[in-house]
Amino acid sequence: MIFLEKLKESSISVLPIMALVSLLHFALAPLGVLFVPFLLGGILIIAGLSFFLVGADIGVLPMGQRAGSALVHKRSLPLLLGAGFVIGFIITVAEPDVQVLAVQVTEVAPSISGRMLVLMIAAGVGFFVSVALLRVTFQVSLRRLLALFYALLFLCAAFSSPEFLGVGFDAGGATTGPMTVPFILALGMGVAAVRGGNAENDSFGFIGLASIGPIMAVLFMGMLSHGGSALPAEHAGTGHAAASVAAIFLGLVPEVLHEVLVALGPLFLLFAVFQITLVRMPSHQLMRLIMGLVYTFIGLALFFLGVKGGFMPAGRELGALIASGQHSVLFVAAGVVFGALVVCAEPAVWVLTVQVEEISGGSIRRSLMMAALSVGVACAVGMAMFRIVNGVSLWYFLIPGYLLCFGLMRFCPPLFTAIAFDSGGVASGPMASTFVLAFALGASGALGGNPITDAFGVIALIAMTPIIAIQALGILVTRAGNRKTLSPENAPPGAMPESPSGNSQSETQTASLEDNA
Repeated sequence: MIFLEKLKESSISVLPIMALVSLLHFALAPLGVLFVPFLLGGILIIAGLSFFLVGADIGVLPMGQRAGSALVHKRSLPLLLGAGFVIGFIITVAEPDVQVLAVQVTEVAPSISGRMLVLMIAAGVGFFVSVALLRVTFQVSLRRLLALFYALLFLCAAFSSPEFLGVGFDAGGATTGPMTVPFILALGMGVAAVRGGNAENDSFGFIGLASIGPIMAVLFMGMLSHGGSALPAEHAGTGHAAASVAAIFLGLVPEVLHEVLVALGPLFLLFAVFQITLVRMPSHQLMRLIMGLVYTFIGLALFFLGVKGGFMPAGRELGALIASGQHSVLFVAAGVVFGALVVCAEPAVWVLTVQVEEISGGSIRRSLMMAALSVGVACAVGMAMFRIVNGVSLWYFLIPGYLLCFGLMRFCPPLFTAIAFDSGGVASGPMASTFVLAFALGASGALGGNPITDAFGVIALIAMTPIIAIQALGILVTRAGNRKTLSPENAPPGAMPESPSGNSQSETQTASLEDNA
């Protein structure tokens, strides 16, 4: 049953993209020999995500919660923070989205080491997982931490090589994928439950903080580098024309298996150490954990096969065909539609919106959050495509965008702010890191641009706009509640309805939201 549930989630995530690409293939931009590998790649991605999510549910997440609880019981802050760093580091190395991002960076900028990029991203996540655990332990204000670290982040960006700007901010979005998000949330909830706080509410803002780390780490990498020499994005169809579909995918199997072993090997070792020294699961739970890790391995291998054999080549070809056909308006419009589909179909977004609706007692409806996220991400991908066509610097979007994010904080309930920064991370999932970024790279190459500066940054915008959209939603919901409370239907003339404690309903509602944060 659990596999069928995950299969449904994965299908909803991937099938809308496949349908839109098929429509464009038959109506405007024929993919030729890439179309069949694209369809097969989509099927492999659906199967891979399904196995991967089942493995995460029965193996990775229980270990995360148990490890978090056990670490708090040890009553050693250095141990908690050190383990948080190691866990964040290792789980990020195993994150599919990070591996895919590194592959795409090295393809257009060979001077940037893919292995070093992954290690720096993982180190950044590990450090900020420790910061997030520290915040939960001592109940430090999330707003102050976000303001402090984003100020440092933009300071680093000012001195970093321009080639690393888009890659760095993209890393912040790509890191929070199907492996990292569930495990970090599980770890945080385990820590908060033992600590005596509200596990669910403390987990809000956890992902928002963790996603700062990879951005800062990559920008720091850019400060020490002279930049990456960018190459034009390769034409996607050249490597596939001479090979059969079976040969394409079978030829990738050894490479993919090696990458998956390298990615998951440290995770297996970490879990073994936890079992021996910290958690000590009974035998039946240990067997379930091992089965979960096997499912994770199979799922990750199928996912990479689908991405490398079908999705990325087709995405680049489609972007190149539409952009080179002088369909600039259609190109931007396609980006808007892709953005709306990506966020509506992202499984992590489904999980977050359901969790928010449950915790808020239904006052923050899932449908409202989905609508706000859809509008935000659609605008983000549209802006990214506009950047590629016109060669506009990413700075012109990031600076005013994040100024608006922090300006809205003053008027937004703290709960919505925490949810907003988490939403920015979960909105940039597997489809953004694979297909949408490949689409942008293909278009940049076809237009003769610099892909490392023009195409990278699309995930950064996908991660930024939900922060604005959800905070704006929070302000509107709060004001709507105030107007409803003050309306003649709900209050006698000259009087403000009061709660049993003597406070107005508006004050009670706002206080409730702030307490939840």
